Amino acid sequence: METKLEKIIKERGLKKGFIAEKAGLSRSAFSLVCSGKSVPTLLAAIRIARVLNTTVEELWGNLIEHD
Repeated sequence: METKLEKIIKERGLKKGFIAEKAGLSRSAFSLVCSGKSVPTLLAAIRIARVLNTTVEELWGNLIEHD
């Protein structure tokens, strides 16, 4: 699954462990989300977006199909 998550983390110079902890996720679960190997639950996606001070749409909006 394509996401802007990795790009935003790198641009902001943040540590994945810090984001995972603040979002209430294990490091391994967050790593799978970052690599696109796992899809976060809606609640987890919202928490990740809040930690990054952005929106779920900004991180995963490209996956939404438009009519």
